[in-house]
Amino acid sequence: MSVTESEAVRRLLPCILWLALGAAYAQVPGAKIYSCVTADGRRLTSDRPIPECKGTEQIVHRNDGSVRAKLPPAQSPEERAAEELRQRELAGKRAAQADAARHDRNLLTRFRNRTQHDVARTAALDDLVKATELSVKRLSDLARERKSLDEEAEFYKGKPLPPKLRQQFDVNDAATEAQRHFISQQNAEKVRVNIRYDMELARLEKLWAGALPGSLGPPPNARDVEAAVNAALAASAPPAGSAPASGR
Repeated sequence: MSVTESEAVRRLLPCILWLALGAAYAQVPGAKIYSCVTADGRRLTSDRPIPECKGTEQIVHRNDGSVRAKLPPAQSPEERAAEELRQRELAGKRAAQADAARHDRNLLTRFRNRTQHDVARTAALDDLVKATELSVKRLSDLARERKSLDEEAEFYKGKPLPPKLRQQFDVNDAATEAQRHFISQQNAEKVRVNIRYDMELARLEKLWAGALPGSLGPPPNARDVEAAVNAALAASAPPAGSAPASGR
């Protein structure tokens, strides 16, 4: 056999083997034939994944030789870790978008227009307003009591106050401070309610205008609301040292 003939046979051998293997497996229902080209250019076939080609793509053939699937190159541990991280991030983004879409659909179900949202805001603020009004009235009553105590204390100028009168002053001071603290809490809660409804309204206006549920990013969470509340309260707080002094 000449050199040329030997070279031709060597080149045809992988094809002959592939055809022979295909013919053998053609009689086996569902059989798979794997083929690949190694890094050094060799064409290999097998009835199972080929270890020599773990770093290159492998093609899975059907009995008739058509392509059934393609196996990507095996990944290194670092590549697998990076891919797993990427898949987790994608899954997290998909879950967040699904949550946002559910949130937006719920908003649209609850509030079909601005009027409905305004009514809900007013109802949420109503109890806070009433509680604040009661505390303001109580402060007014305490102020009148304090005036009477001050007038009575005038009789003891330069003398120690009687224990009973001193106790009445202490009780009045404590009650006044408690009411002021309660009013401060109620005012902060009113700010919180308004900010939450403002954030909802800003999102609803985009949804009413045609934005798709879930397309506006994640909805504001409790941390976002609290950050906005703290900023609003800080902006409205009086300068340090500006509060009027109290005392007898």
